[in-house]
Amino acid sequence: MNRKAAREQILREAWIGDAVLSLYVRCRILREDGRIDAAKAERMTSNRFLSTAGEASEIEAEIGRRYQSAGLAAAFQWIEESLMPAFERQEAKRRRKVLY
Repeated sequence: MNRKAAREQILREAWIGDAVLSLYVRCRILREDGRIDAAKAERMTSNRFLSTAGEASEIEAEIGRRYQSAGLAAAFQWIEESLMPAFERQEAKRRRKVLY
């Protein structure tokens, strides 16, 4: 596969992964916070946040591949284990800054 075709494949997988990530984030926020929080959802899905784990499209593509190969639960588990610890650390720092 040439470089252009490989990049197109990553972007297709990332498009699916982005949707799965958005669903995960909305479910988590509603479950944990009991309310709609668009600002928090944006922080959890932003390319800036995803880039803490790697190139954003690559991260989303990984989510898309997990979803396509093993289903929604497996993709959600990967997000929970691979991305959410970093998000929780960032949120803790953000809350500390707000307090001071």
